[in-house]
Amino acid sequence: MELCPLIKNILILDSEGKRIAVKYYSDDWPTNAAKEAFEKSVFTKTQKTNARTEAEITMFDDYIVVYKFIQDLHFFVTGGENENEIILAAVLQGFFDAVGLLLRGTVDKKEALENLDIILLCIDEIVDGGIILETDANVIAGKVASHSMDAGAPLSEQTITQALATAREHLTRSLLK
Repeated sequence: MELCPLIKNILILDSEGKRIAVKYYSDDWPTNAAKEAFEKSVFTKTQKTNARTEAEITMFDDYIVVYKFIQDLHFFVTGGENENEIILAAVLQGFFDAVGLLLRGTVDKKEALENLDIILLCIDEIVDGGIILETDANVIAGKVASHSMDAGAPLSEQTITQALATAREHLTRSLLK
């Protein structure tokens, strides 16, 4: 057993079990097909539960899976069978709350896909190589917000998706003149 708790993966799946954002930190699933099979089986096992108000914990194929649902999104954090469930739950809650803060309370599939860059940055601020860096949602959201700002540019407070939409709009207007 290692001294530092390790995360095996962080997943966000939609209400049909399809990937929204996933990050694996372990070679336990060597191929993309193995990863997708794991995601499908975890989703199938947990979809009938009511993990909307607080996180649920389950053992699954020698892994501890902590999960929570909001709207049409399912958040999962997976650790090894010897990991501390409370630490995994803290990672999940920090991720869940940080996403809620960054998406200004509108956490659903459409909003998550439009702000995928922010969600992936959020995952990167929480865990690096399986090692937990931060679990405080306010700190995570602050770091992600500071990364997404562009020093002094008029588009500094926009996400990449919004900036591309604005650029596309300006280009269309200039071509139509």
